[in-house]
Amino acid sequence: MNKLITLTILLFFCTAFAQKPPMIYGIALDESDQPLESVKVYYDDITGHHETFSDRTGFYKLEIPVERKVVVWFSHKSFRGELFVEMEHMKPGVSSEFNFKAGTQMVTLEIDNFDHKAVQAITVIEPEVIRNIPGLNQGVENIIKLMGGASGSNDLSTQYSVRGGNYDENLVYVNDVEIYRPFLVRSGQQEGLSFTNTAMVQNVDFSAGGFQSKYGDKMSSVLDVTYRKPTGFGAQLEASFLGGSLTLEGVSKDKKWSAIVGGRYRNNSLLVNSQQTESNYKPTFADVQSIVNYKPNDKWSFNFIGNIAQNNYNYQPYFRQTNFGTVSEPIALQIVYDGQEKDRYRTFFGALTADYNISENSKIKIIGSAYHTQEQEYFDILAQYALGDVDSNIGSDTFGDIKFARAVGSQLNHARNDLDALITNAEVKGTHDIGSNRIEWGAKYTREDFRDRLVEWEVIDSAGFSIRPPVVDYVPNDQPYNPYTGALVPYQNVRATNFVVINRLSGYAQWSRRAMLGNSKLFMNAGARVQQWQVDGASEPGKSQVVVSPRGQLALKPNWKMDMLFRLSGGVYSQPPFYRELRDSLGQVRPNVKAQNSYHIVAGNDFSFKWKGRPFKLVTEAYYKKMDNINTYTLENVRIRYRANNDAVAYAYGMDVRMNGQFVPGTESWVTLGYMKTEENYQGKGYIARPTDQRLKFAVLFQDYVPNIPNMRVYLNMVYNTGLPGGSPSYADSYKYQTRLNDYRRADAGFAYVFVDRNDSKLNKDLKQDSWKAPFKELTLGLEIFNLFNNQNAITNTWVRDVYTKSSYGIPNFLTSRVFSVKLTAKI
Repeated sequence: MNKLITLTILLFFCTAFAQKPPMIYGIALDESDQPLESVKVYYDDITGHHETFSDRTGFYKLEIPVERKVVVWFSHKSFRGELFVEMEHMKPGVSSEFNFKAGTQMVTLEIDNFDHKAVQAITVIEPEVIRNIPGLNQGVENIIKLMGGASGSNDLSTQYSVRGGNYDENLVYVNDVEIYRPFLVRSGQQEGLSFTNTAMVQNVDFSAGGFQSKYGDKMSSVLDVTYRKPTGFGAQLEASFLGGSLTLEGVSKDKKWSAIVGGRYRNNSLLVNSQQTESNYKPTFADVQSIVNYKPNDKWSFNFIGNIAQNNYNYQPYFRQTNFGTVSEPIALQIVYDGQEKDRYRTFFGALTADYNISENSKIKIIGSAYHTQEQEYFDILAQYALGDVDSNIGSDTFGDIKFARAVGSQLNHARNDLDALITNAEVKGTHDIGSNRIEWGAKYTREDFRDRLVEWEVIDSAGFSIRPPVVDYVPNDQPYNPYTGALVPYQNVRATNFVVINRLSGYAQWSRRAMLGNSKLFMNAGARVQQWQVDGASEPGKSQVVVSPRGQLALKPNWKMDMLFRLSGGVYSQPPFYRELRDSLGQVRPNVKAQNSYHIVAGNDFSFKWKGRPFKLVTEAYYKKMDNINTYTLENVRIRYRANNDAVAYAYGMDVRMNGQFVPGTESWVTLGYMKTEENYQGKGYIARPTDQRLKFAVLFQDYVPNIPNMRVYLNMVYNTGLPGGSPSYADSYKYQTRLNDYRRADAGFAYVFVDRNDSKLNKDLKQDSWKAPFKELTLGLEIFNLFNNQNAITNTWVRDVYTKSSYGIPNFLTSRVFSVKLTAKI
């Protein structure tokens, strides 16, 4: 196994990354608009005969040569003769949709080599990559963390930060509807499932900055997901040791109705049981998601998206021992626990959209959505600890145990937190094409209703002494000369009740134009967003606030022999505060918190070239952000607590480089290298690293076939991130403690044996119609290895204090160790 992994890694670094070749794809229909199976799609050129066939849903895809004119033929027994499409010179990586219909005549398909997504600084992620690449979080976020500019150092979390921003600064859309996530989650173990169901995904776009005005008011990134519309009946099953999913889809006889329903279940016990804490851990994460499409005519189409999710997190720790220190002076922390934690997160989401085609060049979309979350976080956990020297004598009966305690004590944590939130949206947007110009606009009303109760406290005892909170005491303490008369108080104490309503009005307008600058192609975009909001129900009345965010993009594709694309984008990215940003570290809502502002400038270049006869693509982006009205925060695991005072300024700059391509047919691989620096200045004290200051990143995504075993696929993702700030306690003064966690290193590998793959002609040629495998479109059985090299990555430190020596010890909280899982995937 290790030799195979090593061979795979060496093959990856020794093999050039070929860029994805151009492709034609679409749906084959008969004269009554029914899906047409087994349509032969082919072409002949100097390299030979190339062909594919449409599947049961009529879908086909065919790779075609780079920058050569070719004629693609369509042949089927249901019609006479053969029809063909003339394909013009296509650039690498360009895909063109052609929906073939029997009875049509010869068609000349004009291919536009001006990639619309590339000029907008948007990266397109193939759904097959998302589904195949191994990772603890089987979702879109698993791939996002490998992209340039995005970082994530928590195995169990779907959260990611982008170019110095935090988890609350990223936009997520599904079918143009904004998606929200639970509010009280503090640990990656509690998150469960990502909202996006990968079995339903058709297209994924990601922008790490410099995005257009049509996207919302966040400072860092946009993840735009589109669910597919089914063309026939289908089913997909996925099962592993971590859970499973079942997805069904179908179409009505008249083709006006179509629907997809997916159910998922996940249990992280296997992962948590690999950690150092012995516990009784019973998590259940489940959801049901559906999308229903109705198209009564060519003018109107209606879509409904619904999701119901329930995450139950039950945790009862028993014992933990963490060894750290050095080889010559090993130290261990032993903790005996009593108590338990019971958390529950229930979310309900629904959205109804209506698209109306005014004309061929004008469209309007109406969106109504509602998100309801009910969350509770209850725990009472007593931890009694001993910190001391470890018996390193191998022959001793007490080998590995603490032989001399440096510190003993206890810690009691209590919480009774409840939150109920209802967020409703009503939106209308339009698109109008006028010659080479496109006008886009939109208006949106949002109402956010929060009912929140926070009751948290922590009591710390060391050798019989209750430790007071890390704040200045108002009562003088000059013991032993005078008795101390201060009250006995918890080390940390947060109590608040909030009933808050936020009303928002927002809108945007933008203009795009394609033109020629001499012999070069030029793309221009300019627009602006505006938002007005007011917070009601807080202890003090909130003021009405307004922000305006102008943005623009330029892209130039010179008429050179070298295939180059240059991009420049930027503007103002204002982020009006969401509920979490209004709530300070003591839980109190401050209604007049201002919008944080980020002034972006992003310069990028796409360079497509050939080396040894194979195409490559190198994407480079450099960026700079200047930020003001910054709302500083502390970060514990995935919980963010803001100061809610807008008392800081900040900056971020860096560069991301990615080389990607498809050097194995049907697969996508890439290498990413990034550098980023971000600092903040709080109340004029000077610049220090922000909690997301992760300087260096190196990531690899690799897919291949095992030599001599064409049915065996190998998938590998590796990531290296330098350590984040956060090695000091959350209550500590960040200007005095600027320690960092250790570097994050992780590799996940997957080995899959493919029994059936209808999209692979080599695997299909020996498939007989009477075989037991005939009903399947895809059938795969695989082995997944998480944390391949068993690296001990830490997300936070547990701080233990000794009342005698006044010393504090930081004990790392390690993430998951090496875990094995088996995965079955089947499609019919």
